[in-house]
Amino acid sequence: MTARLNERDIAAFEPEAKIGLLATVNPEGQPHLTLITSLRAKTPTQLMFGQFTEGRSKAHLQENPHAGFLVMNAEREVWRGTARWTHAAREGEDYVLYNQQPMFRYNTYFGVHTVHYLDLVDFAGSAHLALPRIAAGSLAAKVAGGLHRPEHPVLKPWARSHIAALGTLKFLAHVGEDGFPRIIPVVPTYPAGNRLLFVPTVYRDELGAFEPNTPVAVLALNLQMESVLVRGTFTGFRRVRGVRAGAIDLDWVYNTMPPVPGQVYPEVPLQVVEQF
Repeated sequence: MTARLNERDIAAFEPEAKIGLLATVNPEGQPHLTLITSLRAKTPTQLMFGQFTEGRSKAHLQENPHAGFLVMNAEREVWRGTARWTHAAREGEDYVLYNQQPMFRYNTYFGVHTVHYLDLVDFAGSAHLALPRIAAGSLAAKVAGGLHRPEHPVLKPWARSHIAALGTLKFLAHVGEDGFPRIIPVVPTYPAGNRLLFVPTVYRDELGAFEPNTPVAVLALNLQMESVLVRGTFTGFRRVRGVRAGAIDLDWVYNTMPPVPGQVYPEVPLQVVEQF
């Protein structure tokens, strides 16, 4: 590995039409995943992104600067690594750069209000997704998932059907022994009751190294940029309907889509508004 981007890497990070993901660590030491399409390289050793919504990932970075990142282009080429948040700015050339981009320049309702900077720590270079293995794993995960229907579902119907769709990309994040979160791209995953089952037809070494009781997060994202984030505990590999699958027991669901990201499960009690 090398903690330096080359010219081609930097160019690949520039387009707005890409998938950019940032993994952070919450105060409980659990992984969190966020879609940040504004993620790009400032220099060969520095990343940056523009903030225009108030999700949890930015607050996490203030408390724990360790981060993981992933960029995927339209050709299904993936770049990923780890980085360390250093500071944020509310003015300057990068602030102007972001707000001159079409997505923000002509937007009446919001623009980038803060630019965040991260120093590159590890970088794995680029790799192409193994689409045949992903497809085979997705079908196997669907077979293993079957028709499980829990009495008290964690996932609402939309989230379940969204995760189950073969066209939905599933990105898995965990926190490494060094304290940095890492992202594994496009893991074949399917809901099975209040669990997710994943089949390690891709990234076998990384997925196979998970120890039971490892907290993991899964961001399910389609090409229409509809998404949901779930979190749970990896409980080990088992054979389900003849398929060897890893199981994640779900205990948390989060709506990641603007304009109002927020926790879906466990349900947050409504509070009476007493002051206006």
